[in-house]
Amino acid sequence: MDGTKSVNEVENSIRKRFHRTLFSRFAQAIVMYRLVEEGDRIAVCISGGKDSFLMAKLFQELKRHDKFPFELRFLCMDPGYSAENRRRIEENAALLGIPLDIFPTDIFESVYPVEKSPCYLCARMRRGHLYRHAQELGCNKIALGHHYDDVIETVLMGMLYGGQVQTMMPKLRSANFSGMELIRPLYLVREEDIKAWRDANGLRFLQCACRFTEENKWSEGGGTGESKRLRVKALIRELKAEYGQVEQNIFKSVENVNLSTVIAYKDKAGVRHHFLDEY
Repeated sequence: MDGTKSVNEVENSIRKRFHRTLFSRFAQAIVMYRLVEEGDRIAVCISGGKDSFLMAKLFQELKRHDKFPFELRFLCMDPGYSAENRRRIEENAALLGIPLDIFPTDIFESVYPVEKSPCYLCARMRRGHLYRHAQELGCNKIALGHHYDDVIETVLMGMLYGGQVQTMMPKLRSANFSGMELIRPLYLVREEDIKAWRDANGLRFLQCACRFTEENKWSEGGGTGESKRLRVKALIRELKAEYGQVEQNIFKSVENVNLSTVIAYKDKAGVRHHFLDEY
């Protein structure tokens, strides 16, 4: 990897050049949403992409500050990577000084024959394996690398393609694994800043290494198929060109919900309430 920086240079870039855009926003999300608490044992889940590898480095930096005691384990679930893709993940982990625990599954084999929503099924199976392995290691939380742009894209996708108003939460309690939580520490970090960090350090990560998107594995936006998420990304860029605050407004929209002005909603128990019930 010509032009790739050393681990010390990568870490210094987080402490200096990208401190405000990456580490400060990472720390802000942790404080704002109470994502990390004293005594936590966190499984930092690495998929092989830029987001999860950056998250791992930010957690290492947070640990270096030693504000309160917590533990980290760095997990990578191998769902059936090709030898080349697995080697790239291992090389990046070694390059970045991340002690990675890789464990195998057969998810790709299970999902490949599925014609309807294979990516959705794959994501659910991945999460289940990560919860299970993390719990076996004594962890109480798994950390995933979803960022700010993932959040606002999810809001629009739910409205445009799902007919519902919902967001990607900064943390969730697991319904199937007792005592386990999912946290998203990159919740306030922008994707463009992650890409800037990656490029400034000459790093190359996987995008998605499954059989459906093998041609896309080295760079974002590659391949021939345009997914719903890519169309939503393009829509947001177009709207931003006309009105610069559109991204922030999408993000804030799910914090400023006025239930008296919606037709119907579901409460935490899943009970549906309609405005005519109390009209």
